[in-house]
Amino acid sequence: MDTHTPTHTEAPGPDLRHHGDAEVRDDGSALVDLAVNVRADTPPAWLREHIAGSLGSLAAYPDGRAARAAVAARHGLPVERVLLTAGAAEAFVLLARALKVRRPVVVHPQFTEPEAALRDAGHTVDRVLLREADGFRLDPAAVPEDADLVVIGNPTNPTSVLHPADAIAGLARPGRTLVVDEAFLDAVPGEREALAGRTDVPGLVVLRSLTKTWGLAGLRIGYVLAAPETVADLERAQPLWPVSTPALAAAEACVAPRALAEAAHAAHRTAADRDHLIAGLAGFTEAGLRVVAPAEGPFVLLRLPHAAAVRHRLRGLGYAVRRGDTFPGLGEEWLRLAVRDRATTDGFLRALGRAVTKAP
Repeated sequence: MDTHTPTHTEAPGPDLRHHGDAEVRDDGSALVDLAVNVRADTPPAWLREHIAGSLGSLAAYPDGRAARAAVAARHGLPVERVLLTAGAAEAFVLLARALKVRRPVVVHPQFTEPEAALRDAGHTVDRVLLREADGFRLDPAAVPEDADLVVIGNPTNPTSVLHPADAIAGLARPGRTLVVDEAFLDAVPGEREALAGRTDVPGLVVLRSLTKTWGLAGLRIGYVLAAPETVADLERAQPLWPVSTPALAAAEACVAPRALAEAAHAAHRTAADRDHLIAGLAGFTEAGLRVVAPAEGPFVLLRLPHAAAVRHRLRGLGYAVRRGDTFPGLGEEWLRLAVRDRATTDGFLRALGRAVTKAP
């Protein structure tokens, strides 16, 4: 959709509850997974062992103090600015339920759960649709001045665009809550353009996930970084003991120096693997394939004629990819691919060649 202006929508249109895991459920479980943006071959053995070591404490109620302090130390913040959550998805629900907002705006295309949570909480949501012609880069002027809640991802899922931190921070206004979803920021080498740890941006709320880099989607662990009063509001909306003991153990381990070093190494490896994927996709230019560039996340977004047919043919060839038409601002010609190792990518590119050749 070619528009800079916010669009008021009574109905959500695309299926906001469709996520990549739907591609690999049931009959898709045997497929090579390029649909889910969780790092392959995770969690590592040392993390599995650490989590398993927490199971002896399951008779006691969870105590999140140590994990909360560890996350605070990782970002150089006081513990009052940290809230542990059952994945970043819980944080979106808490924000939608706990904050008193009049005009929430979600910048799309992006992860659809924030808008779904806001709608479920009874809010009317405005959308700012970024343009393909602009490379889906943020236009701060497109965000309405009277928006009192703005949600944006960085790097954005599914576009893989990394917005400049200063441009996002420039969206802050008195009386506005600025929510930045940094679920994939630790997959960016050097965590460039991160706002996590910043205390100079009024109304800033940063969400982080530990499920992507560490392969903990089934454990559900993430956290919120925000002003103490915002954290207190969100915490009051949580049920008692919202994060399990194994998840707390994982959180503490994943922000330790050893884990941060491993994540940094993985980010550089992912960047190299992404370059290999994009180079391979360049071979399909004559077939009309276009990649959104520059891609900075552990996934790429591409536009391809007859993408729906190609996706179905890829399933028959053993590969699952993410459809793009459930993201506001995109359509059936869009696909998202998770970055995988070179051998997996090479196999996928061969399959893509067959799928494109047979597509109508």
